[in-house]
Amino acid sequence: MRAKDLLCPRPEGLYCPPGDFFIDPVRPVKRALITHGHSDHARSGHQAVLATRQTLDIMALRYGEDFAGTTHAAGLGEMTPINGVSVTFHPAGHVLGSAQIAVEHEGIRIVASGDYKRIPDATCQPFEVVPCDVFITEATFGLPVFRHPPDQEEIARLLKSIEQFPERAHLVGAYALGKAQRVMRLIRDAGYDKPIYIHGALAKLSEYYRSQGIDLGVLEPATVEKGGKGEFAGAVVIGPPSAFLDRWARRFPDPVSCFASGWMRIRQRAKQRGVELPLIISDHSDWDELTATILETGAGEVWVTHGREEALVRWCELQGIAAKPLHLVGYEDEGD
Repeated sequence: MRAKDLLCPRPEGLYCPPGDFFIDPVRPVKRALITHGHSDHARSGHQAVLATRQTLDIMALRYGEDFAGTTHAAGLGEMTPINGVSVTFHPAGHVLGSAQIAVEHEGIRIVASGDYKRIPDATCQPFEVVPCDVFITEATFGLPVFRHPPDQEEIARLLKSIEQFPERAHLVGAYALGKAQRVMRLIRDAGYDKPIYIHGALAKLSEYYRSQGIDLGVLEPATVEKGGKGEFAGAVVIGPPSAFLDRWARRFPDPVSCFASGWMRIRQRAKQRGVELPLIISDHSDWDELTATILETGAGEVWVTHGREEALVRWCELQGIAAKPLHLVGYEDEGD
C-alpha cells in the first residue's frame, strides 16, 4: 500500500479510503475523527465522531449536546480499529484534549498532527513524538521569522505594564478555547493573585478547564452594571479578540489594548489591530519547533498543510526528506 492510498485530500478533508473516515472534515460526513475542539477543525453535523473525551466535551459546550449523531471517546495511546485500519490518538500539546491521530494499515503509519506546540503548557498534556513513515504537519508559523519568545517573558511584560499604569485596565484579547485559559494560568504562575475579569464568552470553557483540575484562580465577570469604570483600574480583563471591536471594550477606564497571539511577532498586524501591548504567545509551534519535530518523528515523507507550506516543504527537501503541500482549505487561525 502507498501512503496516498491510506490518506488523501478530498474537499471534505483528509480521507482514509480503507477505513472510510475523515480527519477534521470541514463538511458533514458519515464518520469524523477530530484532533481538537477549535471550530476550524471541529464542526457539527457529522453522523459519528471519534475524539478524546475532553474534545467531545468541548464540542458539546460549543455546539450543544446534539452536535453529532453518535460520539465515541478515544483514550490517548489506545488503539481503535476502524474497518481494519488501526487508529491511535496521541497528545498534541495544542489545547486541552488536543491530539495527533496516527493511522496505520498494511505496514504504513501516517501521523496527522492537527495543530500542535512543543513548549510546556500547564493547561494541556504535552506533545508526544510519534515515530511514523509519513508526518502530516501544520505550518501556521512555518517561516524562519517566527521564533516565539518564552511565554513567561511575555506575561512579565504584561505585569510590568500593570504596575506602571495602575489607573488603567489591561484588556487582553485571547481566543476563547485554549489561549485564554493558558494566559490566565501563566498570570497565576507569575504570582498574580487578584481576580481576573473575563468576558462572558469565556465562562463555560474556563469552568470546564477548572473541572479538569486546572487552577485558574478567582475569575469574575467583566461587567460594570454593578459599579463604575473605576473598579477596573489596574485590573486584568480577558476576552475574545472580537469583543474588543465593539462597545463592550469602551466600558473600561483608559484601557491598554493587549493581544496574545503568535501573529504579534509581525508589528504591522499589531498596528492594524490597534494593539498597544502585543504579547507573542502562540499555541502553535514556531519554525524551530516544526523543523525539530519533523526530524524527531523519523518520517521519510512529510505532508504540509494549513499554513506557510512552501517554506517548510523546501526545508524538508534540503534535508533529503520527501515533502509536498496538501493545500487543504477551511483551516483558519482560531487558536493562534
